[in-house]
Amino acid sequence: MTSTVAVIGLGAMGLPMATRLAERFDVRGFDIAAERVALAAEKDVTAATSAAAAVSGADAVLVAVRTGAQLHDLLFGETGLAAHLSDGAVVILTSTVGTDGIGEIAARLAEHGAELVDAPLSGGPVRAGEGDLLIVVGATPEALETARPVLEQLASTLSIVGDRPGDGQALKTVNQLLCGVHIAAAAEALALADALGLDREKTLGALTAGAANSFMLANRGPRSLQAYDEDGAEVLSRLDIFVKDLGIVGDAARKAHLATPVAAAAEQLFLLGEAQGLGALDDSAVIRVVAPERLS
Repeated sequence: MTSTVAVIGLGAMGLPMATRLAERFDVRGFDIAAERVALAAEKDVTAATSAAAAVSGADAVLVAVRTGAQLHDLLFGETGLAAHLSDGAVVILTSTVGTDGIGEIAARLAEHGAELVDAPLSGGPVRAGEGDLLIVVGATPEALETARPVLEQLASTLSIVGDRPGDGQALKTVNQLLCGVHIAAAAEALALADALGLDREKTLGALTAGAANSFMLANRGPRSLQAYDEDGAEVLSRLDIFVKDLGIVGDAARKAHLATPVAAAAEQLFLLGEAQGLGALDDSAVIRVVAPERLS
């Protein structure tokens, strides 16, 4: 029975996930930013004084990091959390970090009596707070049994893709190839419509009603149209996240000796956006790489 959950990192995704989990579990939260801990405390999340205090005695530990190196440091670094985990605890990795080193991390956690649940997710902060995320999971059946109540509280779609940590990362890598390409393609299409003098809102409406539609066109399209506004679109997913994720895609493809030219082209657009100072903007701002200014 999973009853106590620790959430390490209360950022844009961590806080709504912690809040959602607090509806069902005893949740302890920690973040290096005191103001984020204070916000969590207002939402029935117990404020922990340290990451070690948060995970001590927890059945499940939810972590969101940017890279595999950060995950390794969090668990096994100078103040690593692995030494503070309870026997039988599961560490639920929600980030997209790629498959490199995941097997080694799982093996080292096992030495501490804990298991890794590889569960990268998609959906954004609003859907996180509503329990409407897509989560793909690679984990042993035993670890999955412990983690399942936590995952089901967060996900509307829970896909178990394998019984090894790393399987979730592999599927998420494939997912991000498609997402990155679709965002870039949507940007090119809407920029072309603008260059041809078409009404952008009517064009988007027509495209999303037909065979050319995709989730990313429907979701990012309206935000792409806001990219030229003074304040830009609300940042729901940073552009530089796809610099990272399409880099993971490229690394995986090279190791598999598989050509992915379309993904590589999309990666270059996001890299150009980052170089032009757009990295902290919403990823829909990649349209400004294709067309720096509105053309009509």
